[in-house]
This record gives sequence, C-alpha cells and structure tokens, in this order.
Amino acid sequence: MDNKIDQIKALLDEISHELRPTEAIDFIRNFDALEVPELIAAIVDYLQPILTPIEVSVYWYLFRHSILASGSQYTCAGTKSMTNIASSSRKSTDQLDFKSVRTAILGLIEKGVIAVTGETTNVGTPYRILLPEEIPLCRERMATVEERNKPVIDAAGMVDYYNVRENRIKVFERDGYSCHYCNKLLTRFTATLDHIQPVSEGGDNSYDNLVTACLHCNSHRGSRPVMDAIIRGKTLEQAS
Repeated sequence: MDNKIDQIKALLDEISHELRPTEAIDFIRNFDALEVPELIAAIVDYLQPILTPIEVSVYWYLFRHSILASGSQYTCAGTKSMTNIASSSRKSTDQLDFKSVRTAILGLIEKGVIAVTGETTNVGTPYRILLPEEIPLCRERMATVEERNKPVIDAAGMVDYYNVRENRIKVFERDGYSCHYCNKLLTRFTATLDHIQPVSEGGDNSYDNLVTACLHCNSHRGSRPVMDAIIRGKTLEQAS
C-alpha cells in the first residue's frame, strides 16, 4: 500500500511540474541553498509578526516540505498530516486538532501567504508557498524598513550592486521586487538586474544605474533605450 501511495505522489508531482508556469521553473533553476538563511530571516522579520502561532507552524511545515525539501515553491499536503505540528500556544506533546489546522490554512490563504493550485485528492491539497517579497502585507513592512534604511549612495559609483549578492538584494527591495518594465512580481530567485545605461556605453554597476527586471524583459531589451523597453513591457502587460 505504501508503495502505491508513493507512486501516486510521484505521478502527481510529475503532472504538477508539467503544469507549473515559467516563473516556477525559473525559481527551481535559480534557487540557491546558500540564500536560505537570508530567506528565513525575512520570514521571521516580516511574515511571522502578521501570523497567528498556528499559522506560523503550518507555514513552516509547508516551507519545510517545499522550498527546503526540493527547492520548489510547490508541495502537496493533507490537513490531517499537519495535526501533529506542535504549536507555540500549546504543550509540545499536544496535537493540533483538524479544525485548528484548517482555520490556519484558510487564514494563510486569506492573507496571501499560500495559494491552492489544484483540486484536493486523497494525497492532499496542492499549495504554492509564497515568499515574503510576494506577500502584500510583508511588502508593506519591507517598504517601511527600506525607506528607513536607505543605503548611502556612492557618488563615485565604486560600490558594486550588480555582482555582490547582498547589494543586489538592496536593489530588488528598492524596486519592490517588481519588474521595472512590465511590473511583474518577482522573487529574489527569479529577479534579474538590468543596467539603465549599458556597460557597453559606459554604464557602471552603481545603485542608480540598475533596475529590477524579469528575465524576459531583460533578455529582450538588449542595448535598446530604457523607454523602449518600458513601452514594450507595458504593451505585453496589457495584452496579457
């Protein structure tokens, strides 16, 4: 019986992978386990404060079985399987009841923290686990912190905001993890940086010469003027 269940799970994972959007594939391709500590810090700083204790427990369970387990934002989980999660509001030996877990799941969905991506089966419900930069409530908190902690800009353009990972994140946060050209919402694993003034034309890697861009807009802009790319991005956004 266990072998059949494993086969069913594998088949569902395969079907789910085939149906995933390009952004999900980009996430898997660009996921870097070395960035997990920063990602966890963002969850603790921006997400946990807006969740109930049980919602926190359920989110970490789903995070554990998606991003940490496979480097993917997608997982399939049953409500019953989550009833053995210890909650900070209970004794560690207690189990959560089905109703509490279900309420927490609905709360996470309502707050835009997780999303249901398909029909519930005997195996469980397919979920997409969102990162803080994709969650509106977290983005508001991030924007407040970003405004308060704006970096001191190097007038000489000597600080590299393109190749240094910590500095790249600062540009992503400044732009709200949105593509400068088409406004598509991105994550730290799907966002890229584009030079306003191309390096081939004397542009540098300074904070003011970089903008956040999705891979599609970045690759199609090339060395064309920024306004051309913005107009094209807006056209694509309206068409979709």
